[in-house]
Amino acid sequence: MSTYRIQGATGDWEVVIGLEVHAQVTSNSKLFSGSATAFGAEPNSQVSLVDAAMPGMLPVPNRECIRQAVRTGMAINAQINKWSRFDRKNYFYADLPQGYQISQLYHPLVGEGSIEIVLDDKDPEGSTKTIGIERIHVEQDAGKLMHDQHPTMSYVDLNRSGVALMEIVSRPDMRSPAEAGAYVAKLRTILRYVGSCDGNMDQGSMRCDVNVSVRRPGEPFGTRTETKNVNSVRFVMQTIEHEANRQVDVLESGGKIVQETRLFDPTSGTTRSMRSKEDAHDYRYFPDPDLLPLELDDAFLEDCRNSLPELPDAKRHRYESDLGLSAYNAGVLTADVETARWFELLLAETAKAAGKQPAEVAKQAANWLISELFGALNKLGTSLEESPVTPEKGGELLALIAKGTISGSAAKQVLEIMLETGDDAGTIVEREGLKQESDTGAIEAEVDKVLAANADKVEQYKAGKEALFGFFVGQTMKAMKGKGNPQVVNEILKAKLG
Repeated sequence: MSTYRIQGATGDWEVVIGLEVHAQVTSNSKLFSGSATAFGAEPNSQVSLVDAAMPGMLPVPNRECIRQAVRTGMAINAQINKWSRFDRKNYFYADLPQGYQISQLYHPLVGEGSIEIVLDDKDPEGSTKTIGIERIHVEQDAGKLMHDQHPTMSYVDLNRSGVALMEIVSRPDMRSPAEAGAYVAKLRTILRYVGSCDGNMDQGSMRCDVNVSVRRPGEPFGTRTETKNVNSVRFVMQTIEHEANRQVDVLESGGKIVQETRLFDPTSGTTRSMRSKEDAHDYRYFPDPDLLPLELDDAFLEDCRNSLPELPDAKRHRYESDLGLSAYNAGVLTADVETARWFELLLAETAKAAGKQPAEVAKQAANWLISELFGALNKLGTSLEESPVTPEKGGELLALIAKGTISGSAAKQVLEIMLETGDDAGTIVEREGLKQESDTGAIEAEVDKVLAANADKVEQYKAGKEALFGFFVGQTMKAMKGKGNPQVVNEILKAKLG
């Protein structure tokens, strides 16, 4: 991949990007209270006295939230700190009842780690880059202001107040919008595999603060801006594109970049200033007096490690080495945890129905899923999870192809009917008369008729005009109304023609 540069009027500029991802922890209750965390509940219906900051209420850490953050750290090969501490981050906002947020600044739960991103889907092995992770700390979310409920007032919904977040802070290692997009997508994939966050950016359970600066190549970092709460991979890339170009324009016109917090407008694709950027001292951080430090024992850490699933990179390498899949197909199948689960069920069902080992049918299953089923579902606007064709039904269809019961072209027809009706492949094949003829006696009889009717072309073929072989295949298939097994037809014709 070529180096990304912004072509300014006075020369090239390099973009430096770091991301702070806020990922909502998958748990049934909040970080310090027993309130529910379900998305879409009625406003202020999931608020305890702790969340509302009633006097005398004390926070109690949720073990599952800590466990999920530790598992996430392990999944990115990060340092897990056995001793960590909560701090109070003091600021006033209408949806922050306490007047402070319980977070971790000085002693986070998770230290340094890294994520490997793929820059070119077509060549996963040849274009990877490692992005450093500085830390993951656990903190509570604020509530939500709703500005569209009343013509003159903003309403406050505290359902989200106190929900556990992992703030995953990257190093400033990214140098293009594409790298940042690949990083967010890969991080979301890992979180979904681990089960520590659902990654649903459209619902706000994963949000990005995008830090951008520009510099002349090789020079020290420039002054950065932070664009808050960007909620899609595409918007992250657009934010970087716009903000980097804006900064270049400012610098080339003789201005200076102000360290500030900005907001992204998805409608216009631009950023705008929100407030000057605060430093740590502005928040008056100090250890939370209501919470003891977190101390993790070896048994807890071992339980976290043992609970991790096979992660996407390991799964991708296994698909390539054990199943013989191409790097591209392995990358597509492991990019989403639900796709990987679907494929593995499909593979098991196909092997079982065909009476073969999984590795023997893996390429067929992968190609069919990626090319045929994905293509058909895209046309229907349906996701894999909502597909009328289940892995079991798909496995039955692929087994019919593997056994030679139906041809590849007939299989496409069967799939269309399966998507329309939800019927099993075997039922459709019988009902539509799509079974392929593999009986050698019947095929040989048709071949003999074709050769007898085209004796002149047989002589031409034997004289060296080998291109006529396709003619004989076509005539035989036509005589059999497309139901002859092509492999058997080819074998018999080769034997007959010498």
